[in-house]
Amino acid sequence: KYIFDLELCYYILSMLKFLSRRMSSSYSLGIFSNASELQIQQMNEKIVLVDKNDKVLGSVSKRDSHELQIDGNSQLHRAFSVFLFNSKNELLLQQRSASKVTFPNYLTNTCCSHPRFNQEELVEYNHLGVKLAAQRRLLYELGIAEEQVPIEAMHHLTRIHYFAKYNHHWAEHELDHVILIKSDVDLSNINSDEVQHTQYVNQNQLRIMMDDKKFKATPWFRYIYEGFLFNWWSKLDDLSTCQDDLIHRAGNQTI
Repeated sequence: KYIFDLELCYYILSMLKFLSRRMSSSYSLGIFSNASELQIQQMNEKIVLVDKNDKVLGSVSKRDSHELQIDGNSQLHRAFSVFLFNSKNELLLQQRSASKVTFPNYLTNTCCSHPRFNQEELVEYNHLGVKLAAQRRLLYELGIAEEQVPIEAMHHLTRIHYFAKYNHHWAEHELDHVILIKSDVDLSNINSDEVQHTQYVNQNQLRIMMDDKKFKATPWFRYIYEGFLFNWWSKLDDLSTCQDDLIHRAGNQTI
């Protein structure tokens, strides 16, 4: 009798583990329903967990940092947003791919991503780590070679702390470093898993696009567009007055 009960317990436990794995797998398929395999794999990358003053607290996976918690918040992490202008003073925009986990198909600035939690991209001096991360992602997303966007051409303008819920499971909660670059670049090798469309725009074209309800813009891009972008745009040849050491508190930017 005792042996039978023990075997039954083992059987029940094994069935529970099996069902748990099945449910977990189905759940993951649900929350990643539109994401590509590459996008899902990237959710395991370790990025930089920070406090509200941008002090490094440790590492966190992209998945854990973007998942909504029970309290409706998500973990604050370091990010960057690149605004790249050509010699005609036109801004390069991208439309995010349909396979992105958060804000797929949305219009946004040139490139947005996260520094990795590694020695190179954690360098604080002159924001070098963030700039190296920006170089890496510009190459990965848009095929822009490092020599076309050298570190010395990157202007670190400011930092923005914002929160934006995407859906019932995902959110962005970022301390976003804004980097501006002026360079003519080659866009012949765009990564379609990241970007579905690119376009250079002048100021009037961008205003028309942002006023058109059919264009969905990412919340961080809209916040920067409304509060900062045109001031920077008017001073592309001398950005010294645009740079600060502040952290602008944007609050909840959920659309």
